[in-house]
Amino acid sequence: MVPNVTPAPDTAAPADAVAPLVRGLTVLRRLTEADGSCSLSALERASGLARSTVDRITATLARMGYVRLDGRDAVLAPRLMELGNAYLAALRLPELLDPHADALADELDESVSLAVADRDGIRFIHQATRRRAMSLSFRIGDLLPAERTAPGPLFATEWDDADWAWWRARRAADPEDRGFPTVPARSRPPGGSADGALDGDFKERTERARAQGWALDDQLIEPGLVALSMPVREAGGRIACVVSVVSHTSRHSADGLRAALLPRLRTAVAAMERELCEATPAAPEAPSGLAVWTGASKQELGREFVESLARGLTVITSFGGGRSELTLSEVAGATGLARATARRALITLEHLGYVTARGRVFRLTPRVLGLGYPPLSRATLADIALPHLTALSQLVHESASLGVQVGDDVQVTARVAPSRIMSVDVAVGTRLPAYTTSLGRVILADPPKPPLPGRASPQASADRDPGGLEATLEAVRREGYALVDGELEEGLRSIAVPVRERGGRVVAAVNVALHSSRRTVEQCLTEVLPELRATAARIEADLHVAGRFRKVASG
Repeated sequence: MVPNVTPAPDTAAPADAVAPLVRGLTVLRRLTEADGSCSLSALERASGLARSTVDRITATLARMGYVRLDGRDAVLAPRLMELGNAYLAALRLPELLDPHADALADELDESVSLAVADRDGIRFIHQATRRRAMSLSFRIGDLLPAERTAPGPLFATEWDDADWAWWRARRAADPEDRGFPTVPARSRPPGGSADGALDGDFKERTERARAQGWALDDQLIEPGLVALSMPVREAGGRIACVVSVVSHTSRHSADGLRAALLPRLRTAVAAMERELCEATPAAPEAPSGLAVWTGASKQELGREFVESLARGLTVITSFGGGRSELTLSEVAGATGLARATARRALITLEHLGYVTARGRVFRLTPRVLGLGYPPLSRATLADIALPHLTALSQLVHESASLGVQVGDDVQVTARVAPSRIMSVDVAVGTRLPAYTTSLGRVILADPPKPPLPGRASPQASADRDPGGLEATLEAVRREGYALVDGELEEGLRSIAVPVRERGGRVVAAVNVALHSSRRTVEQCLTEVLPELRATAARIEADLHVAGRFRKVASG
């Protein structure tokens, strides 16, 4: 594993560094620290950049689909996760090990995480969290100080003298861990008994971890949280990642957690290591090829589009599955950028710690996950859909909804309605028999299912659909949409299309609902259906990025 190389705060940028790329990454980090949303004024203050610069950067990021401009606010958009996805795909650990971690969490009924080293911190690459009244809030991409975790001492067994010197310097510069907003700040500076002991015994904990092959976190992050960790090693013996079982003192003490779960954790780690040893090389993914797009955007938007920022971010997306290590020529070829342009971007990214170089080969580092991944990794399908539903509702001037299947019902999980005297009144959370709604019929039609037993008013459905529900669903499959006219309520007309996950399975539906007096059936098909399909495609595009390395909750 190549360590992350993060520059010291006072390290001057190289002469060939791309200044707009440096500023753009600063804006993305500040938005991430603000949990994904920040006013442009606050962003100006937090970044130290001029307001005109912030405006140009956010306009460029919005053009790339990485940020959404909502009035005076900048909001991170799911597509930004393609940067972190490039790192995770190149790493391959989530692809290979996530199923093992999920199975372990199910078996133990405890939260399980995978983490990698990020210089003198650890960064999560997977979370299988148990949902309880007291549950963990860590997210994929969150960064924690090594000395306050169970994985930290295990990673520190591979540190050299320079790494230990870096760690001591960081501790001296940030005694309260203010640089790690994910964890509570230390209540007392080093020198007080608790925190002084924490610093003083980290080397001792590291040596103990080296001898034992496992490590404990006994409430180092915050009171009540305990964790047991073991390293997962590559074929050569280096630590690829660390798997942790995390619990609460109401369920286990630290020693009790070790006694109860260490044998099972060892078994799981052995299976993970076999998976790594037996894995076949990944087939190279198609390169991003965004260089032509960035040039066209520059021509269209002029100085408001910061092309050098867009190109620099494109370099990050040139990595991925089957492309974990790239030479300069390979980066230029994958992006379509000139060698000189790609070289300057790589120099900048290396200086900032997002890329590391070994000889002629470059690799992404875990720090890339710090670009928006933590807040975006908790986005639900409803969160993803809502901005698109808003745009659709404004365009057609009717209500727009997202629905998912819950048993035999369809539940509305997101909805936007225009301001009208008379509008469709269906609140978020409403559950309706699936076969009576356009949302439900689209979902029921994929894959083919037998008709559901009558629930609310089967006779009404039969009267309007003499061929039966299955014939109706077959028509929905064939046509790709469902239109329901007055079956749920007289005068209510709605039309829906499916939303599919990466594998093609229908996971939700979006619809437009209106009073029959406002549009005829023909107008719904000619005016509403094309916009509805375009909206579903945009939701799917975001869902496919957001769901590549995690399961997106319906919301």
